[in-house]
Amino acid sequence: QVQLVESGGGLVQAGGSLRLSCAASGRTLSNYIVEWFRQTPGKGREFVARISGSGSTTAYADSVKDRFTISRDNAENTVYLQMNSVKPEDTAVYYCAARSAFDRNYWGQGTQVTVSS
Repeated sequence: QVQLVESGGGLVQAGGSLRLSCAASGRTLSNYIVEWFRQTPGKGREFVARISGSGSTTAYADSVKDRFTISRDNAENTVYLQMNSVKPEDTAVYYCAARSAFDRNYWGQGTQVTVSS
């Protein structure tokens, strides 16, 4: 079992920055691809970013490319999402998810990010 706990959400002004953390326990996170998703009321979960187990490969949604950076510290069993130049449309609940070909998917409980204009 992998337990994921997101933190770092909050209220930020447009143009500001925020760093989200996804801390894992139970298993070694380096064995999992980790993704960030976000969800707003009435909409499905939207992919935001992905990072490979080693951290060597990343991918981003077009809406956040060049503003958000995903990274991981496998020694700390934690994945980060650095959010820069945030916009009101980035307001959402952000979730991290871990997946592996050899295990089921795991999700965190989410952290609220609110961007004021």
